[in-house]
Amino acid sequence: MTRTEPAGLPLGDDFHLYDTTLRDGAQREGISYSVADKLAVARLLDELGVGFIEGGWPGALPKDTEFFARAADGELILKHAALVAFGSTRKAGTTAAEDAQVRALLDSRAPVVTLVAKSDRRHIERALRVDVDEACAMVADTVSFLVGEGRRVFLDAEHFFDGYAFDPDTSLRVLEAGFTAGADVVVLCDTNGGQLPLGIAETVREVAARTGFRLGIHCQDDTSCAVANSIAAVQAGATHVQCTANGYGERAGNADLFAVTGNLVAKLGMDVLPTGGAAELTRVSHALAEIANIAPDTHQAYVGSSAFAHKAGLHASAIKVDPLLYNHIDPSSVGNDMRVLVTEMAGRASLELKGRELGVDLAGRPEAVTSVVAKVKELEAEGWSFEAADASLELLLREEVDGPAEPPFTLESYRVVLDHRGDGEVISEATVKVHVAGERVIATAEGNGPVHALDAALRKALSPSLSWLDSVELSDYKVRILPSHPGSDAVTRVLLKSSDGDQEWTTVGVHGSIVEASWLALCDALVHKSMRA
Repeated sequence: MTRTEPAGLPLGDDFHLYDTTLRDGAQREGISYSVADKLAVARLLDELGVGFIEGGWPGALPKDTEFFARAADGELILKHAALVAFGSTRKAGTTAAEDAQVRALLDSRAPVVTLVAKSDRRHIERALRVDVDEACAMVADTVSFLVGEGRRVFLDAEHFFDGYAFDPDTSLRVLEAGFTAGADVVVLCDTNGGQLPLGIAETVREVAARTGFRLGIHCQDDTSCAVANSIAAVQAGATHVQCTANGYGERAGNADLFAVTGNLVAKLGMDVLPTGGAAELTRVSHALAEIANIAPDTHQAYVGSSAFAHKAGLHASAIKVDPLLYNHIDPSSVGNDMRVLVTEMAGRASLELKGRELGVDLAGRPEAVTSVVAKVKELEAEGWSFEAADASLELLLREEVDGPAEPPFTLESYRVVLDHRGDGEVISEATVKVHVAGERVIATAEGNGPVHALDAALRKALSPSLSWLDSVELSDYKVRILPSHPGSDAVTRVLLKSSDGDQEWTTVGVHGSIVEASWLALCDALVHKSMRA
């Protein structure tokens, strides 16, 4: 089949890593990017090294139109990626040159355009309400017009897999209309997300054999198979894969850019990122999550904080010999770290590895390891949890090895009262009596809750003597009420995350009183900082 190539533009690399976070990913419930957000996301994706960044639908959405205008006017300088404008083919009964939506794609000044076209006969006849001949003409006319205007064009064949199963000839006619008119790639879209890997691979191979076209893949995650489907399509011959950051997208989401890229690089040995790009996967994933205002998925493949975290003692024993015995890759290759979690499941090997991670040498100290293992199991039976509280665990380890850490203060007593005022406002007041730097200090402070008041009073008492205290902030506070055992009262577990601007550390406290549990976690936080200071 013949085709027309875009004037002055190369057809591109052998493989396309294509990101659609700013268009398809933005359709996730709860995400609303500002134009400034979109520019920041594009810069991060470019730093990672993706080949194409789909910026949105100019002409259809005002924010997307503004984004492309600001990008073209110099606010977005891309080193690795080409910016892509997304839109639809011309309407029925007109020409591409006369269609306002197609004109908006040109006005975006994006060098690449991705067009979406129906490729399922049922959608063509019932949604578009045209016949197959007109649908193909809409594709061919729009692609050839844009190519003639110097744009590189990709064609997204919407609902392709469902349409191909229903009427393969119609679906192939749509691909042919786009490819012969000059589209660089025809992208097979699992729009409803209902496919499975073996079926995807079989269809991609069959279409490649029947057409010879360059094929791409776009998968939704409704069966939780979007990543697997994308990899299966690449293994079957697709050389263009569309993803979104962290799998953001409509309904269950899209193929996760970081999982797909991790698999392409680590498992298939494909150089789809610039040198050093793979090591940026974790950083960029977490940065993009912050912009989206969505907490990073701790269990996300490759880039999640738990992706290389080990709890079982059996794992730890093997990892002591060789970390790759229980890690499928070196975590640092994707910018991540291995972590050993210490819980009631922990064995001696887990404690030794965790000690090494925290800078506490337990080698040759079998009696210390045995003692700490026993203490951890006993405390966790009472409701304590150390897997998310490394600072408290470090204090426990150091106490066993070096003796108790010298606290920056000692408590004489504290008291917290609630004042429910006539106007309905509830204020907490705390008084602490402590001994610090050889002096007895009494301080009182108010707060918007008992823990806040207690923290404020303690700071007031300690600040004159501890020069580093002003840099320490409480950055997160989590409370969990643990179910009681028969014959016992429920207890409260508090996890307290502190920060000094350079580092963060988490401590834990457990008690029947939420205030005392908070106090225990707060004391550990200050002792840990004092030890490091």
